[in-house]
Order: sequence, then C-alpha cells, then structure tokens
Amino acid sequence: MATTDEPGVILRPAELPAHERGGGARTIPLVGARHGAQGFMNGITIIAGGAAIPLHTHNCEEAVVLLEGEAIVEIDGAQHRLQPLDTSWIPAGVPHRFINASASESMKILWTYGRTDATRTLVATGETRPVSAEHAAAKGAARP
Repeated sequence: MATTDEPGVILRPAELPAHERGGGARTIPLVGARHGAQGFMNGITIIAGGAAIPLHTHNCEEAVVLLEGEAIVEIDGAQHRLQPLDTSWIPAGVPHRFINASASESMKILWTYGRTDATRTLVATGETRPVSAEHAAAKGAARP
C-alpha cells in the first residue's frame, strides 16, 4: 500500500481487472485508501447497452463524468441526457442512478467520491455497503 509520503502511483485501467457488479455493470477501481488517498476515491464503471445502475444514495458527495457512450442520469427523480464529458455532481443522500441510453453500445463513466469510506445504499432495499468493497481485489498500480 502506498502512503501519502510516496510520490504517487500510475494506474492503467486497461491493465486492471473489471469487477462485475451485476445488472450489466462492471467497475474498475482506481485511486483509493489502499494507495494512501485520504480525501477521495474514484473508478470507472462500464454499463452494458440497455442496462442501468439501481437507484441509490451515498454518504458523501459524488462527481461523475461520462467518458463514452450515451447516458441518462436520474437525480432525485429528474432525468437528464448526457453527452461525453458532461459531468454531474450529486450531494450526499440524494437518490440517483445512471442509465445507458443505447440499447446496444456500452457506456463508460468516471466517478469520484468525496470520502475514502464512501458507502452505497440501494433505495429499493435499504442495503448499505462500502464502495471500497469494489476496490478490495484490485491490483496493478505501478509506482513511478
């Protein structure tokens, strides 16, 4: 694990494993506490054509950038169509989800949480899990 005294790490998403989240979503964890990050964590999620992430909330704010594809973001009941590089900011506790607007092409988002101990609570079930569970098995950071 890196510490904050180290000069940093280089992460190459193409070389990192994508963890299945179910429902057509796969996540590639990037920066997190395991690298020594203290104030945020981030990663990439790929959502298959026609799939959507379930409605959920977090215990912290989140910023999401659409990297590729066509997306709809639902924030507190309002839906917004996104184009690549459009960015959303969602405060803690606000229900939201991302929907792939294409029936056949995948979409890719880069997400950043404002805490390394971010949690995700599914609106439908009330189940809460740490987001870092998606990072637990990730390896492949190279030190410069």
